[in-house]
Amino acid sequence: MTARILLVAIVLFVLVAVSGQARAFDTTAREAILIEVETGTVLLEKNSQEITFPSSMTKLMTIYLLFERLAEGSLSLTDTLPVSEKAWRMGGSKMFVEVDTDVTVEDLIRGIVVQSGNDATIVVAEGLAGSEDAFARLMTDKAREMGIMATSFQNASGWPDPNHVTTVADLAILAQRLIEDFPQYYGYYSETEFTFSDITQSNRNPLLYAGIGADGLKTGYTEAAGYGLAASATEGDRRLILVVNGFDSSQARASESQRILEWGFREFDTYDLFAAGEPVSEAEVWLGNSADLPLVLAEDLEVTLSREARRDMVVKVVYDGPIPAPIVEGAPIASLVIELPDMEPVERTLLAGADVGELSFFSRLGESIGYLIFGPPSTP
Repeated sequence: MTARILLVAIVLFVLVAVSGQARAFDTTAREAILIEVETGTVLLEKNSQEITFPSSMTKLMTIYLLFERLAEGSLSLTDTLPVSEKAWRMGGSKMFVEVDTDVTVEDLIRGIVVQSGNDATIVVAEGLAGSEDAFARLMTDKAREMGIMATSFQNASGWPDPNHVTTVADLAILAQRLIEDFPQYYGYYSETEFTFSDITQSNRNPLLYAGIGADGLKTGYTEAAGYGLAASATEGDRRLILVVNGFDSSQARASESQRILEWGFREFDTYDLFAAGEPVSEAEVWLGNSADLPLVLAEDLEVTLSREARRDMVVKVVYDGPIPAPIVEGAPIASLVIELPDMEPVERTLLAGADVGELSFFSRLGESIGYLIFGPPSTP
């Protein structure tokens, strides 16, 4: 057997492709990450794994756990939760709940999502876990289940605490899970105002008013963290998630977040390269009743590419061949390798697209004699 490397021409979809970060893009954010949701491609990152403070972006996890209870049916939007004195006295941004009253779950959702109410997060924490400390442990446990490993929650609101930490990469995972796991509730994040106790407050997310397809998620600010934002926007079938932190003003956060999202939509697109079951290439077969074997992917392959550097993609099929018969359809045979500049190669397993049986005894004998006389088939 010899290693075979075949160059694949992608003529039906796009001739060339590009990496996530083909062209440098500088941002004034202290930490930033921009992700194309459909393919998981990171379009921009800056200090994305650095430990930072989540401030009110913490409330994404508070809401996630609340949505989880709603989805499983143990809680309903019309259920009520009691307001403790601790919740009533909570400082910072407030929903203005009153002590010793009961508030509906739906109002609490809007009080957290739209009004960023710290008081509302304590009502939820105490209602779901008995205490805010216990709820914070649930938040961290859920983060670990999601693969969010650098984050540690100490409270439900994002109130400053030296041990209440995260990364923007972790927050991007959380934002994506919230959007994808609870589409039935995600619409709350696009609401621009909410009135409770005759007090109307506007959503603090500046991108909701920018006309760029933004539909969430959450701002944050503390003195240590600076101004931050976990945001998502759509354009056609595409969705981008952006998490930034460390701005010195809300104006800088708004303008720079919009600039990054517009750049992501403008400079990148997502291309269908191969459909599941579609022949990508062929492998040579040894002693089979067919000389060639179609190679296919188990799943569709889409790649997010920069429009500027499309000419630099190389697509290869790598396998040890020829492949001896018999071959069972669906067996892993080869690797499809997409090499892109400034990016780790994309690699997928190629499967046998058909069954290939063995030749008859005399046919195999003839092929074997030919092998001894003329040597193995030539490598393409």
